[in-house]
Amino acid sequence: MDTTSATLLARYQPWRRVVEPAFWVVFFLVQATANSWTVLIDINRGSDQIAAWQPAVWEWSSNLVLLALMPALVSFERRWPLRLVSLRSNLKWHLLASVVYCALHVAAMVALRKLAYYAQHTVYDFGTSWRVLLYEYVKDVRSYFGLLLAVNFYRLFMLRWQGEACLLDAPDEGPPVEPVERPERFLVRKLGKDFLLPAAEIEWVQAWGNYVNLRVRGHDYPLRSTMTALAERLDPKRFVRVHRSYMVNLDFVQEIEPLEAGDARAKLQSGEYVPVSRRYRDTLRKLAEA
Repeated sequence: MDTTSATLLARYQPWRRVVEPAFWVVFFLVQATANSWTVLIDINRGSDQIAAWQPAVWEWSSNLVLLALMPALVSFERRWPLRLVSLRSNLKWHLLASVVYCALHVAAMVALRKLAYYAQHTVYDFGTSWRVLLYEYVKDVRSYFGLLLAVNFYRLFMLRWQGEACLLDAPDEGPPVEPVERPERFLVRKLGKDFLLPAAEIEWVQAWGNYVNLRVRGHDYPLRSTMTALAERLDPKRFVRVHRSYMVNLDFVQEIEPLEAGDARAKLQSGEYVPVSRRYRDTLRKLAEA
């Protein structure tokens, strides 16, 4: 990482929790304003004429509800990651979630529109035919997956920006200072500097396409590897597979919380949660209690 990029990252990190939600606030407000204006122009070009407040109510009600749903959308994706490695198992949950997402969006925005129309001493008629509902779902499912795609691109960008881990190379001459096949440390490049990251400090590992993310003290470091390949090189007495996309360090597991449908989640000492699938739940519980 060059000096300029490292400086920008260092300046951005303290503002990250403000900038991220602020981005979505600005995004949806700009979208609501732009859509209100274009809808008004398109309708008034024809024979029909409407008051300017009507498309404003339509678009602002829709976008305000979508903004309110963003935290739930991001949280749901964290619980069931939509990655290539877990696409087959998690896609069905996201398709189901998109129906709930659409239902909440439509119900809330229609309620807001009815209130706005009532304030103008008129009545708003949304319609209840299956074509109207199908039309809204088609729009919302595109919005649902489009927003998730944007969130994941941002996460990947931040991971690559804030630092990247790699395995220590074997020396050109002489024996290695530690086993190469089971490394005790990883080399992390961050802010223009190299750090040695002890493997024992890794709290959990998450699969991310062609990378795995090493979670250490609230920071993620991408490592170019598959989950299976990395699992073979970590201490099996310490690192346990708990999900198709996750592996945890038993030293950091605080408790295992059962969920519906037989799944569970592991609460770590940091307060973060890692999903645990039914396939690995019993194994994790036995190892954690050993």
